[in-house]
Amino acid sequence: MRIGTFVLAAQFPGQGPGEALHRAVRSTEATEESGLDSVWLAEHHFVPYGVCPSATTLAALLLGRTRRIRVGTAVSVLPNHHPVALAEQAALLHLTSGGRFSLGVGRGGPWVDLEVFGGGLDAYENGFPEALDLVLDWLREPRVAGRGERFGFREVAVVPRADELLEGPGPDAPGPETVVACTSPKSVRLAAARALPMLLGMHCGDEEKAEMVALWRTAAREAGHPPEVVEGAAHVSAGVAQIADGAGDATELLVKTMPGWLRQGLDAHVTVDGRHRVMRDPVAYTELLCGLHPVGTPRLAADRLAATAERTGITRFALLVEGSGDLAATEENVRRLGADVLPLLT
Repeated sequence: MRIGTFVLAAQFPGQGPGEALHRAVRSTEATEESGLDSVWLAEHHFVPYGVCPSATTLAALLLGRTRRIRVGTAVSVLPNHHPVALAEQAALLHLTSGGRFSLGVGRGGPWVDLEVFGGGLDAYENGFPEALDLVLDWLREPRVAGRGERFGFREVAVVPRADELLEGPGPDAPGPETVVACTSPKSVRLAAARALPMLLGMHCGDEEKAEMVALWRTAAREAGHPPEVVEGAAHVSAGVAQIADGAGDATELLVKTMPGWLRQGLDAHVTVDGRHRVMRDPVAYTELLCGLHPVGTPRLAADRLAATAERTGITRFALLVEGSGDLAATEENVRRLGADVLPLLT
């Protein structure tokens, strides 16, 4: 079982972005100090839901602040990046960290980001496969040319080469691990065809995640990937963790703190084309997350993680630990994950 933290740099009501980012840095340092496995960094623009606009930049800082844990993006939003520029950053972080960087990528949403960064709605609706393949080519080949509908350029040398450090997710894929955020059967099949592990969201329960893993395995076999690749894929399950001594204390805390953040954060999203969007009820969503994930006593938290692993086959977790909105409480939450929960899983 590999337990990591999921850092959004969430800006709670009454806080400034500097406070949220300081908490993100400190919770990462606490993740390493507590014996946990990894930290996964979210990326958002123009909203207080998360105030980190560049997951790779924050990853660079945190790789320099740590010595052991894996640091990954969850995720770098491909329609807002040139795939070559993003792959160059991934190669740089992989090489300079001794192989501790994971590149998580996703399609994002139909947000105004697409207008600001110039990708346009087509990059979100249709351009993800081309961009993903260009990233993968850059991380695996010595020379790359752009031959797609959106990215066309002459063949150029890949510098630095990510495979110069022969560490990665498998013997046939040196370089940084690449993970794909999957929210639909289409994205699951896309990741499976390329034998890339999935990052599955915290809004999904075990049953839905198990169905997505089963679909991934079927699609990967149909794509011709060998059994050891299909069965050994290291998918990641995102969730929420809050540890407390009393059975209902952790849930009570999060129901008090998270809805205010969710309400102001989710409501700030603006669609690029004015399409209607339905916002989740913040209290109901918080209660849903508390019921799905390791929120409660150490024993309950360990049992829920073990149950998810047994039902889905996923043994890597990225857990949101900043739901209290408070720095000291977040650090203590991370400490208890390492000291009180992790031993129950080994």
